[in-house]
Amino acid sequence: MAIAPTHALNDGLQLPALGLGTYPMDDLEAADAVRGALDLGYRLVDTAASYGNEAGVGQGIATSDVPRDEITVTTKLRGQDQGYESTLRAFGESRVRLGVEYVDLYLIHWPLPRVDRYVDSWRAMIRLRDDGLLNSLGVSNFTPEQIDRLVAETGVAPAVNQIERHPYLVQDELCAYDAEHGIVTEAWQPLARKTDLLSEAVIGEIAARHEVTPAQVVLRWHVQRDVVPIPKSSSEQRQRENLDVFDFALTDEEMAVIGDRPQVRSGGDPMVHEEF
Repeated sequence: MAIAPTHALNDGLQLPALGLGTYPMDDLEAADAVRGALDLGYRLVDTAASYGNEAGVGQGIATSDVPRDEITVTTKLRGQDQGYESTLRAFGESRVRLGVEYVDLYLIHWPLPRVDRYVDSWRAMIRLRDDGLLNSLGVSNFTPEQIDRLVAETGVAPAVNQIERHPYLVQDELCAYDAEHGIVTEAWQPLARKTDLLSEAVIGEIAARHEVTPAQVVLRWHVQRDVVPIPKSSSEQRQRENLDVFDFALTDEEMAVIGDRPQVRSGGDPMVHEEF
């Protein structure tokens, strides 16, 4: 059974170097996928209030044989719940749906700059951490300027910034900012879902050279840049393959080729996207 290595977070805790994404699974699919992934060696599970599957994720965790303290459970605050008091309430509701006493990593899902409540939400999350209800604080889809504001107004930096990242959206400058400030970057949609990335000839050639799958090549590309990918899969075979990326290495030339392509954002722009 493969177990991913870990990254040290700026709060002293450890984050597995690869996790399981659960969007857009429903509760039933999430329960089966999470339980199976944990059995295979996954120790990081990612969900969000807006995914509508926290109960299923929690069921998968509860029915697994893996001890709770070995699992990093991540969920996220949805846009409609931003604000100090509403964050406290929404976190409590997520914790109940997950069926856990504490959450390992809690993220603000989107900054929603027009609404301008993410600093208040961050203060609430600091209180939840201080109360022992969550371990690590993070953000998702935040820009350097937005993170700078959190730190300036609260003195607390995120441990994680989860962003859209794949070979069509490398985001080197943002990753470099995160690294410089001791923030671990996570990648959502790491395999560029709904694109032809995994069928591209150059990816296939690299995969054949290393005797791995195209998906493994792309996930290894993330890992070698110290980015934590969280690929979604409910297939046992794909889950197994996705986790098995720590025993080979891409060359510098291969790394460059994989990321050398037109850059296109497929998800929302953090400066204007609103998720409610």
